[in-house]
Amino acid sequence: MHSIIDREKNFECEDIIQALEECHKQGFMAKAFGKCTPVKQQLSMCLHETRMAEQRKKILQQREKIKSFEQKKKKLFEEEYGKDGYLKKVVEKEYELEHGKSQGGAPA
Repeated sequence: MHSIIDREKNFECEDIIQALEECHKQGFMAKAFGKCTPVKQQLSMCLHETRMAEQRKKILQQREKIKSFEQKKKKLFEEEYGKDGYLKKVVEKEYELEHGKSQGGAPA
């Protein structure tokens, strides 16, 4: 049988868990001849689907966090340098004109 199953966490599989427990109560011979195997396979599939749904949910939440972070980062950049980094480009161009080379150190 499966290790301890949290019924509250896997409430979608509650009826299958109950059916497997009832099957196991029928005795050793029922278990020995595989009478409970189909129910056990159903439970495995149900638990797998539950776990996969939870992982998909976490992935979507993480994507939303990343998207929010990127938007905040872009907003801060635009607050500092203007839309599309216009001010940064102007400063770089002025530096290049003053010093005859780009800020990266390579000659113009």
